[in-house]
Amino acid sequence: MAAQKEEVIVRFQKVSHEFGVRKPILSEVDFSIRKGTKITLMGQNGAGKSTIFGLITKAHVPENGEIHIQHGLSIAIGRQVIPRDQMDLTVREFFQKVFPKKVYDIDPRIDEILEVVNLHAPHEKIIRTFSGGQQARLLLASALIQNPDLLLLDEPTNNLDKEGIAHLTKFLIDYKKTVIVISHDAHFLNAFSDGVLYLDVHTHKVEQYVGNYSDVVKEISARVEKENRRNALLAKEIQENKDKANFFANKGGQMRMVAKRMREKAEMMEEAKVDVRKEDKAIRSFRIPFQDGLIGEILTISSFMVMNKHKATERKVKISLRRNSHLLLAGPNGIGKSTLLQSLADGSAKGVEILPNVRVGYYRQDFSNLDFDKTVYQELAAALDRNVEEEIRKVAAGFLISGETFYAKIGTLSEGQKGLVAFARLVLLKPGLLILDEPTNHINFRHLPVIAEALSNFEGPMIVVSHVPDFVSQIRIDEILDLGK
Repeated sequence: MAAQKEEVIVRFQKVSHEFGVRKPILSEVDFSIRKGTKITLMGQNGAGKSTIFGLITKAHVPENGEIHIQHGLSIAIGRQVIPRDQMDLTVREFFQKVFPKKVYDIDPRIDEILEVVNLHAPHEKIIRTFSGGQQARLLLASALIQNPDLLLLDEPTNNLDKEGIAHLTKFLIDYKKTVIVISHDAHFLNAFSDGVLYLDVHTHKVEQYVGNYSDVVKEISARVEKENRRNALLAKEIQENKDKANFFANKGGQMRMVAKRMREKAEMMEEAKVDVRKEDKAIRSFRIPFQDGLIGEILTISSFMVMNKHKATERKVKISLRRNSHLLLAGPNGIGKSTLLQSLADGSAKGVEILPNVRVGYYRQDFSNLDFDKTVYQELAAALDRNVEEEIRKVAAGFLISGETFYAKIGTLSEGQKGLVAFARLVLLKPGLLILDEPTNHINFRHLPVIAEALSNFEGPMIVVSHVPDFVSQIRIDEILDLGK
């Protein structure tokens, strides 16, 4: 096995690439992937991790440098979202589409791979009728069914419940071929990773490390601390030399030569300073303001629908949400959580009453309630009843949205950046009811404690769905409605 792992199947040599005009992603990047390794690809939201996958699959062509892929290497990619033009396909058509030629024994292969991702689905069922969690499993299965030499997985745990993540983790541990995974789920990554590629959003370089996710985070933190200490000592010595140089320069005569030498020494020490990694920034602490003037019962639920073996069943319940009431909606993938949230947000839910004139802030897991053809500025401005650019810019900057990104179209952003735009929109909207469907999806792990704090402090009624226990544990929850019980 050790000999097999020596074989390089992908090599990047001095690869540079830009996304659009003047948006560098990679700058003379070098790294290699060895056969049989399981690699985590790390980096801040919008750094370009998904672009690296695109370069490996040849969906993108690099501006400079060379990418060597082993001859005959089969590659499959599990993407973050199902393309919109595939939402009306049947399950059978969806899986057939991943193969270049017609597969005549496709049905048993579909059943086998759906077993791996713990999903039971009729082959004639239309893709858009599945829940977000079920669609995530279908995406995953569409990559796994190809049994590739190199498996690329982009945020594969998004929308997966605890059981789904456990199935995927076991599959990856047992998988004998090569895997590269983009994910922000530390516990998941530590279970199988033996190496890390770190894409630095500031230098546009890729650093390669051996070890699991936690090992590498510790190693980077230790190095940054060491470099900061060294720079602090140099800065002190530089200042001392400058002070002495100024003192001697004022003496005149021979002392001016001494002052000159001291200035030169200070300049040499400036050059010796290490270019310390700029730590991935976390978003600023923020508050989602609650709509003024709302009192009493803002939302009441007397009944709701759940899916059981692909059939809808009505359940009776008594839930009343007032100011400061936080409800966690729980249950397995496919039970109907997202469908219920959607019907609450668009006002079509039966058995539900919402006070008139309540502004509903809806964080949708696929961001389809954002207009992908609008710019970030236009989408954020639409959340305000008045267009105050200064206020919009200030809120956006807190979510690391500035510069060219402010005027970029929503559709061109990474999934993580779309998530930050969605949160910025909630801040500007000042909702009377907050509905959040998997708000951790695609979001950098550094931002999650900040988001959890803001949700915990929201003073209005809130309904949240999340399969990430660590995140939920940081939020004040007053009531739990488990659709599975």
